Amino acid sequence: MSDTPQFSLEFFPPKTEAGKEKLQATQKAFFEAMQPAYASVTFGAGGSTQEGTFDAVMAIQKQGVEAAPHLSCIGSTRDDITRILNQYREQGIHRIVALRGDMPSGMGASGDFRYANELVEFIRQQSGDHFHIEVAAYPEFHPQAPDAFTDLKNFKRKVEAGADSAITQYFYNIDAYLRFNEECTLMGLELPIVPGIMPITNYTNLARFSEMCGAEIPRWISERLMAYRDDTESLRAFGLEVTTRLCQDLLSAGAPGIHFYTMNQSGPTLQIYNNLELETE
Repeated sequence: MSDTPQFSLEFFPPKTEAGKEKLQATQKAFFEAMQPAYASVTFGAGGSTQEGTFDAVMAIQKQGVEAAPHLSCIGSTRDDITRILNQYREQGIHRIVALRGDMPSGMGASGDFRYANELVEFIRQQSGDHFHIEVAAYPEFHPQAPDAFTDLKNFKRKVEAGADSAITQYFYNIDAYLRFNEECTLMGLELPIVPGIMPITNYTNLARFSEMCGAEIPRWISERLMAYRDDTESLRAFGLEVTTRLCQDLLSAGAPGIHFYTMNQSGPTLQIYNNLELETE
């Protein structure tokens, strides 16, 4: 594993032509300013953005950056997954982010897969070592897990099924990440666990996302953000300071890199990245 930290980016597929043009401009700004190890593209619940994901992935590949499509198994059959894997393999895709995913509203059947470890195992059976497989990790534990120990066992199953590395849910408490890594090491899991970081630009959206995914906003951060609720400039400046320092501390502690949840915006993430570059020169 390289000692040089690797940075990666996440995008979601746009729904309109205007969104596609905006995303292309955003990606151009990213790819000119930094050399990401790869850029991932999300996959809607039950494959609801499948075509958009494929188009966004191919647009990234055309720009000379390795693309990593998300692949969610809930609501999918083995034939569905086999077809998608063959399609990506034919297009020269070598990295997959394998996830359980969410059940779309109104869908009754869950498909042939229940958990992400089953998807990882199936990808290995179908494709051997063709794909580098990323899986999700939850330093603050999955919101649907009955307890922390069960969640760690679930992560271990994904790794043993054939995962190469992991990306965490975003967090703002470095101790949660460091402790999670320690517990993985104690279980004999030796793989890169890359921290996922979401820039802070809007308190309302952040609070809503965090409630859904189980990410904790530390009280000292939450109180400051609420105080800045009507002062967008100060809120973003504070958010930039917090996330820059978090990234710096993570890299100093030995994190293998940073995965940025960009929300299809270049400005906040590039500000953090540039701050890190200035501090490491």
